[in-house]
Amino acid sequence: MRKIRNLVIGGLQQKIFNLVLFTIIIIMTFYTIMGIYQIRRIAGLLEESSGEQQAAITGTANEIMLQTAAETLTHNTDLESYIADSFFISVAGEVRTLGDHALSIYEYRDSIPGVPVSRPDPSMDGTAQMQLITDDGVNTEDPAAAAEIGLFGNMESLMKATFNNMHDLGSCFIAFPDGVMLITDADPSGKYEDGKLMPMPVTERHWYKKALETGDLCFSQLEQDLFTGRIETVCTYPVYSDGQLIAVVGADIFLDGMAEAVNASAENAGFVCILNSDGKVIFSPETEGTFAAVTSEDSRDLRTLGNDALASFIDRSYREKTEMVTIEVDGKRMCMAGAPIASTGWCLLTLVEESILQQPAEALVSNYNGILEAAEAKVAGSVSRSQFAILSSLLAVMVLAMGSALALARKIVSPLNRMTERLKELKQGDSSFTMEDTFKTGDEIQILAETFADLSSRIRSYIAHITEITAEKQRIGTELALAQKIQTDMLPNIFPPFPERDDMDIYAYMKPAKEVGGDFYDFFLIDEDHLALVMADVSGKGIPAALFMMMSKILLNTNTMLSSSPKDILEKVNEQICRNNDEEMFVTVWLSILTLSTGHMVAANAGHEYPILRKPGGEFEIFKDKHGFVIGGFEGTRYREYEMTLEKGGTLFLYTDGVAEATNEDDELFGTDRMLEALNSEPDADAYRILVNMNKAVNDFVGDAPQFDDLTMLAIRRP
Repeated sequence: MRKIRNLVIGGLQQKIFNLVLFTIIIIMTFYTIMGIYQIRRIAGLLEESSGEQQAAITGTANEIMLQTAAETLTHNTDLESYIADSFFISVAGEVRTLGDHALSIYEYRDSIPGVPVSRPDPSMDGTAQMQLITDDGVNTEDPAAAAEIGLFGNMESLMKATFNNMHDLGSCFIAFPDGVMLITDADPSGKYEDGKLMPMPVTERHWYKKALETGDLCFSQLEQDLFTGRIETVCTYPVYSDGQLIAVVGADIFLDGMAEAVNASAENAGFVCILNSDGKVIFSPETEGTFAAVTSEDSRDLRTLGNDALASFIDRSYREKTEMVTIEVDGKRMCMAGAPIASTGWCLLTLVEESILQQPAEALVSNYNGILEAAEAKVAGSVSRSQFAILSSLLAVMVLAMGSALALARKIVSPLNRMTERLKELKQGDSSFTMEDTFKTGDEIQILAETFADLSSRIRSYIAHITEITAEKQRIGTELALAQKIQTDMLPNIFPPFPERDDMDIYAYMKPAKEVGGDFYDFFLIDEDHLALVMADVSGKGIPAALFMMMSKILLNTNTMLSSSPKDILEKVNEQICRNNDEEMFVTVWLSILTLSTGHMVAANAGHEYPILRKPGGEFEIFKDKHGFVIGGFEGTRYREYEMTLEKGGTLFLYTDGVAEATNEDDELFGTDRMLEALNSEPDADAYRILVNMNKAVNDFVGDAPQFDDLTMLAIRRP
């Protein structure tokens, strides 16, 4: 074979090319004759049918364009109202959480120490902080007022977290009937005017009065923020205890972003506007006409303008997502769709002029007419030129093409048929494909046969290699299963562990991310009245982490039996691990010694997660203890120990970071908030039920996402 540019002379490529070429010539002969006839006929029909086609295309185009516009308009309207409503709902949830927390603090006020709250400090601008502001004449030095301020100063951490985590919040606050207000924001200097702290007329504010009127969570109408002058709505929630008003909690929501988004909608063909619960336009890019946003004293309920169709449409938009309708407004036919923003009682409308929606269809018809006229001109010119050339050449080509195609097809197909028969024999058990004289054609058929022969040899070698790999994989799997059983047996796994004792209820659980893991827990009696508790997490995964875990567990157990000080135990274990830690692995450890008769605990933390403690009758809360550095990090590391009490009826929950950092398919973390929610779903449950609830909550959240970290938990309860 010889290759000249892209053509292989003497090869299969040339043979197939010749066959296809001759076949095409034959087919062209027939279809050209038919084509000449059809072209002449089409040329006559084209002019006759162009008017009918134009009418049909115009109607179809208008229908399709309007249908597409209707679907897009309703979908976008629903999506935008859903986004707005979701934001307000999330704010409402945070405000309700603040209210529940305030009520909890009030009900346990006798056991909660006060926290001082300072006046706004301008030097702290840009940092979220709780600040004390009051109405004129309020004496914050009065013992009752001071006690109230100190008690609810305990809400600072939750209010700061709420403010920092929620976009567009101006502040969150708790206001009291006596004119005192604790507000959390990052703008203390904004509360001063001419160097003097501005008074806050708490009970006179519109949001305060509306909260008392509704008696439940509500959103205020638009108003200006007292300190910044920015447009806002306020979400408030009155807190009652035994029918008595304790306070009003709330959050200021700045709506600058919503206003900007609405104004930006005018850059497209239509625009978006938002109506409040009174049917008045509060946000719109329009400056004139029915849908213009005007000042509150000039604003009008759009349902009272005498346009019945518009009034009916707006009423529906407050209740449900609407389909697209066309209504005449301000002398224009407007296509519009609406959807409710249920949390605030508002609704969102999307509008576009009907004439704008018809422009694409009109452009399509115009383009079609131009194309049709050009086609008619080309057809008329080409028919006369083509007929003579086609008829004069077809007769000679037809005879030659038929003979050549038959001869070439016979030569090409014969070796391919034999190769097909040989390949069928391979399916019946013969795994060897060898060359035959029939395949030695000197072209691509020979190359293909040689490739099949080489592939057959490779497949036999591959099967033998796969057999060896499979046997080795089975051996490794058996060894990993044995390693997992050894690791599981190293941990206390028989419950109840001390059946003869009734002064403790303990349960623990570990699920490794791989066959073996690096997390571990431990608990054992030092003597009849002292129980050691250990929760640890080794860096890394798999066999190395499991080996390091076993060494760390043994060292912690041994040193705990020799010393009663968690601080000393961690320091000794750290020194022992650091001496031979060439792989630079480390382990986080939480260690405590519990006096079973009193519930007194002495604990130390080497870089591990915070423990979670529940007092009798209360809820689980994170106990933020003093952290030291991880074990195995540096020689000479010193640790601090601290004391805590596990009261009768109380529960302690220990865990590794695999719980809080469990991830779902959307890459969201399970987090401490969900962890506390799972614990508090059944706070009085026994230790076993607590771990069952937590494991279910994690599994439901993660779903089908793979587990990347070990999952280890321990709960102990004093009955």
